[in-house]
Amino acid sequence: MRSARPTMKLAVLVAAGAMGLAACGGSSGGGGGAATANGSKIPGALGSIPAPSGKPHASTITWAMSPGAVPNWILPIDSSGSNSVYNAFTFQWEQWRPLYWTVNGVVPEVVPAMSLAKNPVWSNGDKTATITMNSNYKWSDGKPVTAQDLLFTIDVIKAAIKESPANWSGFVPGFFPQNLVSVQAKGTDTLVLNLKAAVNPTWFQEDIIGSVVPMPAHAWAKASTSGKILDYNSPANAKKIYDFLAAQNKSVSTYASNPLWQTVDGPYQLSAFNQTTGAFTMKPNASYGGPHVTPMSTFQGVPFTSDAAEFNAVKAGSIDVGYIPQEDVKQIPHVKTSGYNVFGMPDFGMEFANYNFKDKTGHFNAIASQLYFRQAMAHLQDQDGYVKAFFGGAGGTAFGPIPAYPRSPFLPSNAATNPYPFSVSSAVSLLKAHGWKVSAGGTDTCVKPGSGAGQCGAGIPAGTPLSFNLIYNSGTNIITEQVTDLASKAKQAGIHISLQSSNFNFMISNYIDPASPQNVNKWAMMDFGGETDSTYPTTFGLFNTGGSGQIGDYSDPTADKLIKASISSSDPAAVKQEASYLTAQQPVLFQANPDIIWAWKTGLSGAPSGWANLTQYFATPEYWYSKK
Repeated sequence: MRSARPTMKLAVLVAAGAMGLAACGGSSGGGGGAATANGSKIPGALGSIPAPSGKPHASTITWAMSPGAVPNWILPIDSSGSNSVYNAFTFQWEQWRPLYWTVNGVVPEVVPAMSLAKNPVWSNGDKTATITMNSNYKWSDGKPVTAQDLLFTIDVIKAAIKESPANWSGFVPGFFPQNLVSVQAKGTDTLVLNLKAAVNPTWFQEDIIGSVVPMPAHAWAKASTSGKILDYNSPANAKKIYDFLAAQNKSVSTYASNPLWQTVDGPYQLSAFNQTTGAFTMKPNASYGGPHVTPMSTFQGVPFTSDAAEFNAVKAGSIDVGYIPQEDVKQIPHVKTSGYNVFGMPDFGMEFANYNFKDKTGHFNAIASQLYFRQAMAHLQDQDGYVKAFFGGAGGTAFGPIPAYPRSPFLPSNAATNPYPFSVSSAVSLLKAHGWKVSAGGTDTCVKPGSGAGQCGAGIPAGTPLSFNLIYNSGTNIITEQVTDLASKAKQAGIHISLQSSNFNFMISNYIDPASPQNVNKWAMMDFGGETDSTYPTTFGLFNTGGSGQIGDYSDPTADKLIKASISSSDPAAVKQEASYLTAQQPVLFQANPDIIWAWKTGLSGAPSGWANLTQYFATPEYWYSKK
């Protein structure tokens, strides 16, 4: 499963990427020199994480949130339009834990101690998964987290997608939960899932069932605030329950006061929420059964209106945990001398600008469907220049859906070097060779319509101008810088790109085709940031036809076949073949991955993995503590 994220330029932990001074070795190879965490070198990272020290003390630890990326969805069933790391990883998952936790520092792997269940036991030719819950987790009211809670959640998800496929971001027609033949509870702690066909066990555990967040059946299986607990196995009742929960979710002003949201199994309970700014405060959940420091501190999310305002807070020492924007990488030495530790690492994910394959404005849907056009756009992107000029040397080039860092065994060879190196002349040659009259500095027009060799392509009439809009997240400077440069380079090739600024939350709510079909003709391209890869990095849901995580409705039969193989075959090479094909096909405009750098005050300490998690967009403040 994937979650949308804006590009962040954080400044200290290992949450989403490593940012560092150009002098520290940041390069197109990815992220700088070998950083350390408690003495161990981490390839591709920058900075270091000290070993835990001092006696733990509870305090209120403030944490910086990126502009325009504050949480706005509390129900742990994310819709296609709310599928953000800022809703899931650092808000919902502080309160309700997913079935399997899949980030340990910077390593993409299942963490048994932080997971609600033991690894599935597979049988029946990988068609039956037996899941046993861990006994140490319980709800904040003292009741245990059971297999019935997982069953309840599955039933509610079924009801949600029956109303609308967009109601659950993890849904793809024909797959989970539609591929369940039966679900059987054995006692209070075991659930047996019988599937219609064999699946890749790693994919199913880490990408599908693993990201399902069990909800408290004993507290939430009702249709009104004061209603009785309903039999959720009844589809009619499950619908009533989902409708009630969804309605409560829309009442943002009551997030902290609604008793419903106080029944949690995660390390924190929400105690304050500002519906206007997105600021929140979470208090420790005394009943939390997972690993944590004792005593735990209060976790406080602090929103900022701009990167500049956030970095001013870091420089002033008024934020405990903050990020370092790319444009401020050169100031890292000052940040360190001001009393902060600094660590960065590329996120295990991808940055990209999306194409909208349904936008009929100016026949863009037909234009985007042409591989030569997407190849030309890739040639117009100066990734090496972006890393140097916009990232301060703290980042890495990336050419496909799997990044070079953090290291994954699934990286294909054609994504290690640029298959479409920066070259305006190469872009021009591609356009001329496919029926376009190139007007450098002006607007190209199709002069050879048709679908044959040397022609513009099916659905592109004669005289069609190569002109379209690109909506971008102006809340982060490096996105603004990259799309501005892209538009400038494109103009040299006669491609006219009209830039329109927006913000992350608005974009993922209004310009994702499955979630907002009424807006399919309002955007040709958009750049909100990127996606966080799952531990098993298939693009199932994102690039396969009909995927619920689809953004611009990319559709390719070969891609569909390879993606299907990656989720149904136990062959680990299957996902590598998928990634290799998509790297060549460019379903989106893949971009360089900025190092995401976090900084935390030297008066704070904790397990190194708890800080390293930040570079992967996870916050695990249950491991943080004040030394005084």
